[in-house]
Amino acid sequence: MPGQLVENGERISLRTVEREDAEFLQLAHANPELRYPLGISMHRNRQQMEEVLEGHIENQNNANFLVCLDHDDAESGYPSADEVTPIGAADVVNVNATRPELQGWFLPEQHNQGYAKECLELLLDYVFRTFNPHGVYMETYDHNVPIQRLAEIFGFTEEGRKRESEFVDGEYRDEIQYGLLRREWEEES
Repeated sequence: MPGQLVENGERISLRTVEREDAEFLQLAHANPELRYPLGISMHRNRQQMEEVLEGHIENQNNANFLVCLDHDDAESGYPSADEVTPIGAADVVNVNATRPELQGWFLPEQHNQGYAKECLELLLDYVFRTFNPHGVYMETYDHNVPIQRLAEIFGFTEEGRKRESEFVDGEYRDEIQYGLLRREWEEES
């Protein structure tokens, strides 16, 4: 069940990840509609996901969020299951680095509804307001065109491409890295 409210947008909220969220987060490691675009080749069972999550939650260098739809009566603290609906996850990896990495995913039924755009805006505001990075980056694969478009909408620049670096969904895929500097974000916002 999602935890405390950290950031609130017009339609979505970013809430803390709790140990009980392992079952939801396992979807990214089991569902092929999520796993392949994310470049996750190996599925994980619930116990494995709980172990991964334990290390992830305890890592002080990462900011981990569940992306949720909050109902009108949702509490900012620990809401009940009928007050919020998790629809995805987002992470800021190595928050104290010069350039932390942004990661995220949404349930397939939530795609093409603008949630990723709102989430990325919340993440960028959060990172640049809370920490002092010179910039941020995100990575995707050449077959994940929606993320490439999203990066371009927010002014990210393609900074590099590792050709055929990962075997994903039966093919070797290019890994593309996009970067956005603090000053570029401040000029746009």
